[in-house]
Formats: sequence, C-alpha cells, structure tokens
Amino acid sequence: MKTPFGYLDTMFLKAVIVLIGVCVVSFLLGEPHLEGRNATATPYEIYFHDPFLAYAYVASLSFFVALYHVFKMIGYAESDRLFSQDAIKTVRAIRVCALAMILFVIVGEVLFILPNAEPPGIVIGLFICLVSTVAVAATSVLEKVLARHVGV
Repeated sequence: MKTPFGYLDTMFLKAVIVLIGVCVVSFLLGEPHLEGRNATATPYEIYFHDPFLAYAYVASLSFFVALYHVFKMIGYAESDRLFSQDAIKTVRAIRVCALAMILFVIVGEVLFILPNAEPPGIVIGLFICLVSTVAVAATSVLEKVLARHVGV
C-alpha cells in the first residue's frame, strides 16, 4: 500500500513541527524578561524566585512530548506504517499529553492566576484548554479510525 504522503509533504510537516517547538521554547525563555514585574529583575531572580515560571516550564514538558509524538506519527506516515499498532500507541500518547496539559492549566489557574485576579492569564489558560480539548477530540477520532483499519 502506497502512502498518500509524498516526501516533500512530510518534510514540510516535520519542518513545521520543529518550527513550532523552536517558537514555543523562545517564547518560554524570552517572555519572562518582558513581563512587567520581571522587567527590572536579574535572570537569577526571574528563573529561581518565580514558582509560577517553574510550574509553567514543567507543564510545558507535556507539550513538547506531544510534539515529539506528532513528529513520530509523520515518520509512520512517511514509512507507510500509519495503520499500525505503533501509530495507535502514538496517538494515545498525544491524547494523554493533551489531557495532561489541560490538567496542568487548570491547576495553574487555581493556584497562581485566580488568587491574583490577572485577566490576561485567565484568558491564555482558557485558550490553552480549548486547543488541548480540540487535540483530545481529534486524537480520539483518529485512534478509532486507525484501530478500525488495523483491526484492533
């Protein structure tokens, strides 16, 4: 069975995934320096005296694990193994990462954002939850389609 994805298509998708990862890393490292309360702080104060920042970095790990699994899925499509048991496991891992992201955001909102009543933080958290919920729904559907074709 020949895969419908061409070499250039998968290379483009892989490049997009890498670009997304680089952009998120640069945002995570650069944004704390621009934030109002940290604008005059030293890098040590920014990175070692802010519990929310440490929490955000730990929470972002689930995002990067999901990106890795998306990269793996593109590799499965490239090597004509899209309809395999490994692909189903990878889709499940992406869904678990999206669910973990939702959980991290909800806990972060309750612990850090809501007590300080920061509306931009609440909106960003809701947006992340919305995107993660879409990812959970999409991976659930994809898992069912792959399982039907694999015969699981």
